[in-house]
Amino acid sequence: MSSFWTNSFWDWAVKAYAAEGIAGLCLDLQDNHGQNVPLLLFSQWAASVGVALDEETTEAAADISRAWADHVVGPLRAIRRQIKGPIGDIEPDAKHRVREQIKSAELLAEREQMASLAALILPTGSAAGFQQAQNNLTRVARAWSPVVPRNRLTALSDALSERGFLSYTPD
Repeated sequence: MSSFWTNSFWDWAVKAYAAEGIAGLCLDLQDNHGQNVPLLLFSQWAASVGVALDEETTEAAADISRAWADHVVGPLRAIRRQIKGPIGDIEPDAKHRVREQIKSAELLAEREQMASLAALILPTGSAAGFQQAQNNLTRVARAWSPVVPRNRLTALSDALSERGFLSYTPD
């Protein structure tokens, strides 16, 4: 896989996440439904470049994401969240600098996770339609967790489409 596609996924994900309402939907799926945001975004990016995720690719993507979440991203996120509020005897500016470094490491870990995910597919360059985007999203959500929050997943996919990150028009 060329670094072009790896960078393409990262650039797409950063722009999509920054679009109005997308971050909130992603964080809701992460915090309230136990989903993995980079994995969800991977499924939608794959659809945007014409890739239907098969069972093997989906399983590999979930395994890669689980390894990153369990051993790197999750622990970093837990530390970052733990030191968010006031902590007695720790100077706030020093704590803030440390927290920002942890946040940078967390983002780097997610970028590396996403590079590993991008390496799993060979994009065709032509976007898939609504059903393929939905299938990709449901497939990775199911591989990640026994409970698939279909309504919230549809909301994410529709929001990405409405903001120009997928080619279909929601109903």
